[in-house]
Amino acid sequence: MSLPVMSFLRLTASGLSHSLTWMQARRNRHGFTGWRSGFVAILMMACVFSSASAIAAESPQVKTGHSIASLITASDTADASAPLHIALRLQLQNGWHTYWQNPGDAGDPPTITINADGALQGSTQIIHWPVPQRIPDSSLMSYAYTGDVILPLDLPLQTADQKSDKINIKAHANWLVCEHVCVPEEADLALTLNKGSPTPSAQAPLFEQTSQHMAVPSPYTATFSSNGILQLTGKDLNPTSVSDAWFMPEQQGKIAEAAEQKSTIHNGSVTLHLKPTADFSALRFLAGIVVLKDKAGTERALQINATHSALTDTPENTLAASPSFIQQMLFAFIGGIILNLMPCVFPILAMKALAITRLGHAAKREQILSASCYAVGVIGSFTLLGAIMMAARLTGAATGWGFQFQSPLFVGMVCWLLFAMALNLLGVFSFSAVSISSAPHTRHSLWNDVLTGVLAVVVASPCTAPFMGVAIAGALSGPPIAGLTVFAALGLGLALPYLLIAACPSGARMLPRPGAWMVYLRQFLAFPLLASCVWLLWVATLEGGASIVVLLGSGMVLLGLAAWVYGLAQTHQNTLSDRKRFALHGFALHGLALLALLGALSMLPILRQQTAAPSSAQGMSLPEGVEAFSATKLQTLHASKKNVFVDMTAAWCITCLVNERVALDVPEVREAFKTQNVTLLRGDWTTHDAAITAFLRQHGRDGVPFYLFIPANGTPVTLPQVLTPGLVMKTISSAH
Repeated sequence: MSLPVMSFLRLTASGLSHSLTWMQARRNRHGFTGWRSGFVAILMMACVFSSASAIAAESPQVKTGHSIASLITASDTADASAPLHIALRLQLQNGWHTYWQNPGDAGDPPTITINADGALQGSTQIIHWPVPQRIPDSSLMSYAYTGDVILPLDLPLQTADQKSDKINIKAHANWLVCEHVCVPEEADLALTLNKGSPTPSAQAPLFEQTSQHMAVPSPYTATFSSNGILQLTGKDLNPTSVSDAWFMPEQQGKIAEAAEQKSTIHNGSVTLHLKPTADFSALRFLAGIVVLKDKAGTERALQINATHSALTDTPENTLAASPSFIQQMLFAFIGGIILNLMPCVFPILAMKALAITRLGHAAKREQILSASCYAVGVIGSFTLLGAIMMAARLTGAATGWGFQFQSPLFVGMVCWLLFAMALNLLGVFSFSAVSISSAPHTRHSLWNDVLTGVLAVVVASPCTAPFMGVAIAGALSGPPIAGLTVFAALGLGLALPYLLIAACPSGARMLPRPGAWMVYLRQFLAFPLLASCVWLLWVATLEGGASIVVLLGSGMVLLGLAAWVYGLAQTHQNTLSDRKRFALHGFALHGLALLALLGALSMLPILRQQTAAPSSAQGMSLPEGVEAFSATKLQTLHASKKNVFVDMTAAWCITCLVNERVALDVPEVREAFKTQNVTLLRGDWTTHDAAITAFLRQHGRDGVPFYLFIPANGTPVTLPQVLTPGLVMKTISSAH
């Protein structure tokens, strides 16, 4: 029997003994009436004792829709000598659950803020999490609690009011409970304790029981590798002491939670094969709980903080990973080739078309050098972009493919760049990177070819071609050298058509001869660039607000003025004096300087707006019948046995917008969604959204577009980056 219960019984027995003696005396004097009055007194006394104990140990209970919440303490009194053991108690309805600090594939952990004032004061929000249960549901995994849930905290206290002997404790708690649907709940809780040396309360046994369900520090050395191999080493680890094991990470989105964790148990070690997500390789420490289960079914929960080690890659794991790396290289190369045909690369067709035509009748050596320099620009830019993404992940930033287009400053700079290129093609000024003479043997600097490759990557980078998603995710989750090699393979695929034309003399001779017609072609191809400027202006408006239209528009005016003045100096360079030509060049440079100043000043209100706006805000309007994506919404629909089609998109992703116009937001597909009872969830990644980033990485992707069909009963289906109405309707019909 516990100490508080024994104390309560001794106190009650003492009171009953005195009361019975007093009642016997009254019975001798007053008869039955006195006996009845004494019995009532005993009942009142018992109620007083029990009520006092309950009020001190537990706050009044708050009944919400699917749980009963209260605040409990391990002692009836408290002082400043030690933190007060306090806990949020949630008594959940049968079949409902709430979540651990890492909820898994979906859900939210409980939060609570506790404040104390009066004789003592203090505050806390840090929950000491008991070991959760694993609750699998088709392709999802949750880490959760059921039944009577105790979430303990330590409340540090210090003296505040010397005259008071009461400690007033107030708390506000939020939690999510789920069964077939998920419901957010909250409660305000309060209780009062007396100041004094701590004495165990009637609720102390609940704390003792909860302590038995806490993970203990692991006595074993824990290491992990970039390919998801987690290993514990210790003398007493062997197939006899461990029959099964599994791992639950503290951080969400680091591994595929629902994937099988194959365990390998040897004398002295336990190895778990985890399925890492894209940002797993950026981890230097992996914290979580490893549960070891012996043959008798007894489980041990160990708190680990594994360190990264390449030694964890055993020979058999290295051999298993080699084909994966080769496959990533192949996927990246094929994806780069297909990227030449994606809609997002259309703005650079002007540069490529003019350059290829000029190349057709140049000398063989010039052809090869030009194509090689273009390839260097493309491959170098892709490799640099990959290095920037890897470096950002090492600092803890949640970046993905196309992350730079989530910045309105970058979008605005690309808009101005394309506008300047359009002015160049229209003949406002001359810049040899994209201009061309009708003379077949006009020489130009090879740096222009390198710059053309760089510009091609800048404009094409928000796009994801088929095969690219898997390759990029693998590159970011593997060793840095291997990852950069995959990005280089992607660049080689993009540059391949240009290289083939240079290496194939017969193909180059089939191209039309340069001539006056190229001037008109160059001018015509300026209009796709101007159309791209309109698109980027719309993207920047979604990210930075309506005021950015004025800023970017003013920048275009300054850029146009500078280009016009510079063009005048070029046109009349043989007739103008050096002084006048220098003045015109200076005027053009002043225009560019004002443009740079405008860009810097424009970021101040934009950054303030982005800081104030929630990261999960949806930038694009949703058509009728389409719902905004959230992890909780997805889990609720899946638990309700609904078919779900997830569309991850962004305003700066042209492929995404084309797929929506051609294959998703069309009448026949919308009718098919309605007929097949499919809910379309659309996630807008135009600005950074941590929930969408985590979802993409859970499914091995690092960019948009991403399409996933989750049937009510069955295996989720990942669709390719390029959609057709027939493909979408065939996929959703397979659920029946």
